[in-house]
Amino acid sequence: MAQLSMHSPVGDLTITEEDGEIISLDWGWIPAEWQSETPLLREAIEQLNDYFDGNRVDFDLPFNPPGTPFQKAVCAAMLKIPGGSTKSYGELAEELDSSAQAVGNACGHNPIPILIPCHRVLAAGREMGGYSGDGGLQTKKWLLALEKALPPQQEELNL
Repeated sequence: MAQLSMHSPVGDLTITEEDGEIISLDWGWIPAEWQSETPLLREAIEQLNDYFDGNRVDFDLPFNPPGTPFQKAVCAAMLKIPGGSTKSYGELAEELDSSAQAVGNACGHNPIPILIPCHRVLAAGREMGGYSGDGGLQTKKWLLALEKALPPQQEELNL
């Protein structure tokens, strides 16, 4: 298992790779002696930097999020939400023949936030809902603003 940290506008991030696939993205910086640069981790950081610079909205990386089969299905559904757009928990629930609450719980356990875009999933009525990443809803709003995907009632907010 290899890990590499980076600075970002939403805080320090650490990406973890296992067997040639990204398995997690966590907020925080790990000690230098725990870090190891691999081609995949370097590519992930380059793509994230492009994203934060406004030059990319989707990622082309191999993911293998740990979790239950349902959590993996929710992650796969989130990956299908194009950059610059959003879906509701209810819409994903319909696609997965599940409940909005179950989808919300799975989104909250997304081990690879930002890269697997749980920030693009909103509550009923296009309300923000929650966000388990560092900074909570402010981070979610910032990411959606970066993608120009804020719901109209949120565009007036000072971010």
